[in-house]
Amino acid sequence: MAAPDYVPTPTDDKARVYASPPRRPDSWRADRPAELGGRQPQGPRLGNPGPDQGYAMKLANQFRGKLVLTAGEHEDDALSGCLALAMRRAALFGRAPMIHDITFALNLWGFLTEPTSELAAARRDAFAGVASSHHYTERGALVASVPDDVLRLTPAEVATMVAAEPARVLALAEAALAAHGADTSTH
Repeated sequence: MAAPDYVPTPTDDKARVYASPPRRPDSWRADRPAELGGRQPQGPRLGNPGPDQGYAMKLANQFRGKLVLTAGEHEDDALSGCLALAMRRAALFGRAPMIHDITFALNLWGFLTEPTSELAAARRDAFAGVASSHHYTERGALVASVPDDVLRLTPAEVATMVAAEPARVLALAEAALAAHGADTSTH
């Protein structure tokens, strides 16, 4: 550590200099016990992996207290479901989540504007309890109900779609509920 010039140093101490670590003769390989070989596994309940997805939680928390909720809806459920959808959207583009992914999901489900009574009822059922880890399948069904072509829309385009085509959003909520119903009937 550096010290001022007036601090005496022992004359028998050797000067410290940088030394790089020893060179490794082979290139790096993914050979640790937990490494995944090949492509990311796909299948039920494996999600949509993408880089730095935990950052989406920080972004989603910026909307606490700003959501337009109706009776029977909970902020944690709304943020949890929209957070999962935002992470899927970011992974679809192969990047880390951005604020636009969160606003996309919140716009899609009408949490940033006053929803129609039909949308409020549909999302109340579709989002019920998804913040709980016990409702992982419901959250997964909610996220899977949104097709990739919708995920590729901009937040502004999805807000326009929600206003112009409310039946399309209702169909997504019904698909989520139907998928969850099909999932529970097989257990």
